Amino acid sequence: MNVAADFEALYGTAPDGVWAAPGRVNLIGEYTDFNDGFVLPLALPHTTVAAVSRRDDGVLRLHSGDVDGGIVQLDTAALEPLSGGGWAAYPAGVVWALRAAGHPVTGADVHLTSTVPTGAGLSSSAALEVVTALALNDLFALGLTRPELARTAQLAENAFVGVPCGVMDQMASACAEEGHALHLDTRDLAYRQVPFDLAAEGLALLVVDTRVKHALGDGAYAERRAGCEAGARALGVRTLREVDAAHLPAALDRLSDGTVRRYVRHVVSDNDRVVRVIGLLDAGETRAIGPVLTEGHASLRDDLRVSCPELDLVVEAANAAGALGARMTGGGFGGSAVVLVEADRAEETGAAVRKAFAGAGYAEPGIFPAVPSAGARRL
Repeated sequence: MNVAADFEALYGTAPDGVWAAPGRVNLIGEYTDFNDGFVLPLALPHTTVAAVSRRDDGVLRLHSGDVDGGIVQLDTAALEPLSGGGWAAYPAGVVWALRAAGHPVTGADVHLTSTVPTGAGLSSSAALEVVTALALNDLFALGLTRPELARTAQLAENAFVGVPCGVMDQMASACAEEGHALHLDTRDLAYRQVPFDLAAEGLALLVVDTRVKHALGDGAYAERRAGCEAGARALGVRTLREVDAAHLPAALDRLSDGTVRRYVRHVVSDNDRVVRVIGLLDAGETRAIGPVLTEGHASLRDDLRVSCPELDLVVEAANAAGALGARMTGGGFGGSAVVLVEADRAEETGAAVRKAFAGAGYAEPGIFPAVPSAGARRL
């Protein structure tokens, strides 16, 4: 894969540079980021790579080596939110967001290719946004910090593409470091790199891609976000971050809507689970986070109700095979799960999950180790 050579073949000249941004997997803290809560993602070795050249004539040309079709050509001054455009809406949205903030982005030629699995809940869209933002930041000397680039990418997805995501995915892609998980406070974007060298401890974190995406997920994210906001209003707080886990029972007693009550219980308890996992990692007790992961899955399944039979089967089969813990990760209704295992049991655990899937008549899942990797960078 020679992205620069492919760029030159497409556009007739060498690119000004090549950049990469990774996908991510979230260890714990799901649906907490748009509630100003805590999350603990890590970057994957899978990346979206962009060869980019600056233009000064208002023309934006986009091409993906992974999607059938030619070059998408757009006018930077005519970019319109929510105008469709498929994959191209993500990098175009970044250009729109930068220009809306007053940055003089006057066009670009872009060629992209990616190894981040799509539809697996591993933030292929955030990788696409962040790599575009980083390249334009460098080429136009905008001077934006990594958190500012992440916010720009989030704005592109929220306002231009129309997906009401939180900022975790973009922050993980922009700011993660190799060998670490990113402890992120989404209220103020303060973050800390938490050492997470599983191999040194004889452990492995497996990602199990169920290869399914249920239609139930369409609109369900937005519905849960609205439910969380309704819960915050009913409790008289700005966001659910302000509800302490110790006061959760009393808060739940004040909520009359059963669905909202479930959502609030998940968010407040999952926020607390991030705090507990951080405490265990800081104390060197990595194996002890396993049961917290499984507890988090039960909350996502029963309170938030964003799991599905395939994800539940991953967790059940992996734990039955001796995993330390497992949970779905990402938005749910399909996508992926994470499984914490002793490294010498990883192959056996993967085989058990595959056998369980075959027995249930499901397609074979994709299974690979999540190695905490570097965030976005110029190559």
